[in-house]
Amino acid sequence: MQSPTKSCALDPITTFLLKEMVDVLLPYVTVNVMINSSLRAGRMPSSHKHIVVTPLLKKTGLDAEELKNYRPVSNLTFMSKLLERVVSSRLVTYLNAHGLMPQLQSAYRRHHSTETALLKVLSDIYAAIDRQQVTHC
Repeated sequence: MQSPTKSCALDPITTFLLKEMVDVLLPYVTVNVMINSSLRAGRMPSSHKHIVVTPLLKKTGLDAEELKNYRPVSNLTFMSKLLERVVSSRLVTYLNAHGLMPQLQSAYRRHHSTETALLKVLSDIYAAIDRQQVTHC
């Protein structure tokens, strides 16, 4: 329910409708058919391996005739995004529960970001300077 209500042209049902009918569809979407069977089989259904790629201008005002001014935007099916989110959540939970996540890992962790990584690097630099060690960035 926290996912954005964006849909992909490949979605068999719009995300809006899926969210509206979640109580009816949930047993089929998660338990029986999609998520758990994908995880059990260790495979993603081939219907969710397709994307719609749309070229978008990097900035307004750029020459639309120049291909280098475009960036590809991939639009995945809602179910593939949902499966990715479930796998990520379970993997991070497992790694944290078994102490396998590196202590200074910032990506994919709650309350950690590029800002916390940058603060760690700056802290290390300042500590080296205090010890009169050479630092280089």
